[in-house]
Amino acid sequence: MAMILDILSWVLLMTGCFFCAVGAIGLLRLPDVYTRLHAAGITDTLGAGLILIGLMIQAGPTLICVKLIMVLALILLTSPASTYALANSAMDHGVQPFVVQQPDPAAEPGAEAEAEASTAAGPEPAEEGADD
Repeated sequence: MAMILDILSWVLLMTGCFFCAVGAIGLLRLPDVYTRLHAAGITDTLGAGLILIGLMIQAGPTLICVKLIMVLALILLTSPASTYALANSAMDHGVQPFVVQQPDPAAEPGAEAEAEASTAAGPEPAEEGADD
């Protein structure tokens, strides 16, 4: 039974470390404040949460486990609220989200000739009885 708990604990610890690493990479690589806040939220809640749960399994039913539960509850309550407050403050101060510019199909070569040909023909007549 102790070996199963050790394996489960280490799986949780390694998974938590993985999410912390992914969140740290996200903080460096993502383009704007809002996506970086998302990466920080993953690191805080999921990464730290899994690490704390793994430590609780390692500690067993002791006072240390109770303290770890209180730390986990504090993280789960404060991390989403602080992420929301930071994002809301950034939006209030005019920080715009990063938007990928889609290429304009009308800017392609030959698109102007097609647009002129379609407007020169005039509007298509409406079918009779279509409004019924």
